[in-house]
Amino acid sequence: MTTTFAEPITRTRNTSPSTATATQGWAVQDLAAPLGALVTGIDSRQPLHAEQALALKRALRDRHIVVLRGQQLDDAQYLRLARTFGDVFHPPADVPVLASDPYGGNTPAIVKVSNVDDGVLGHHELSAHSDHHWTPVPSSGSFLYALEVPRVGGETTWVNLAAAYDALDSATKHEIDDLQLITYNPFLRRLKPLASGVFPHYRTPDIEPLTPFEAHPLVRTHPDSGRKILFLDEATEVEVVGVPAAHCIALIERLRAHLLQPRFAYTHRWQVGDIVYWDNQATLHSRTAFDPVERRVLKRISLSGSRPF
Repeated sequence: MTTTFAEPITRTRNTSPSTATATQGWAVQDLAAPLGALVTGIDSRQPLHAEQALALKRALRDRHIVVLRGQQLDDAQYLRLARTFGDVFHPPADVPVLASDPYGGNTPAIVKVSNVDDGVLGHHELSAHSDHHWTPVPSSGSFLYALEVPRVGGETTWVNLAAAYDALDSATKHEIDDLQLITYNPFLRRLKPLASGVFPHYRTPDIEPLTPFEAHPLVRTHPDSGRKILFLDEATEVEVVGVPAAHCIALIERLRAHLLQPRFAYTHRWQVGDIVYWDNQATLHSRTAFDPVERRVLKRISLSGSRPF
C-alpha cells in the first residue's frame, strides 16, 4: 500500500494551558489525510487536564488516530497516560495474542515491539490488520511509543474503515450489512499450519477450523460515534458465517481491495518520542519492512474494548 505522508493543517480543535506550565498553550490539529490528528503543547509526563483528555477523546472519535510528538516517558508515566482512556486489554487465557504464551495467557501490559532485545514482530513487512480481531472482545485502541527508529522503512499506515464503508455502493452495503464474519487466530494458525505450508486468506470446507473462534459483524457499529465500519483486515484467515465459500471468497477479495485504496490511508513516518494512539475499532494498521541491521524499538499498550455489534 502506498500513501502520502501527511502534515498538519491549520484547523485547531482546542487550545488550553498545558499541564507543564500555565502559560504554554496546546492544540489538536487535523492532519491533511483521511484520518489523524496532531497534538502539540502537551507533556504527557504529567497527568492530563480534564479538558485535554476530553479533547483527545473527541479527536480519536472523529479522526481515529492521535499523534503526540517529542514525548519522554518512563513505563509508569506511559501506563498512566494510557489508563486515562481505559483499562489495559487482557485477552482470555486460552486465546493467544502478540507477546502472550503460545497458547494464550501471560500477556504483558506493555508489549515491546522491536527487532532487538527480545522484542516481537522483527523487521518484516506486516499486512494491514486490527489488533485482537479474533478475540471475543477486541481491544478498543492501542498506544505505540517510539524509542528507536530506523533511518529508512518501518513506517506505519493506518486505514480508515469508517470511510471505507461509507464509500461502498448501496448494493454492496445491503449485501454485507447483516453478515457475520469469523476472523481466525493467526497465532493458532502458526501453531497448526496446513500441510501445504500456505496461510489461507479464507477458510474453505476442506480446512479444519481453528478453535476457539468468534463471529463478529462484518459491518460493526462504532460504540461512540455510531458510524458503520467495514470490520475486515487485509490477509488474516476469515469465513463468512452461513454463506457458501464459493461466493464469499470473491466478496472478501473485493472488499479487501476496496479498503486498501490509498484514499482511506495515512502513513506515519516515525520520530523518536512519537506516541500514536489509534482507534482499533475503526482502523487497520500495517508496517513496511526495514533493514534488520537497524534498530526499531517501540512499546505498545492496548486498551479493553466492548463486544462488536
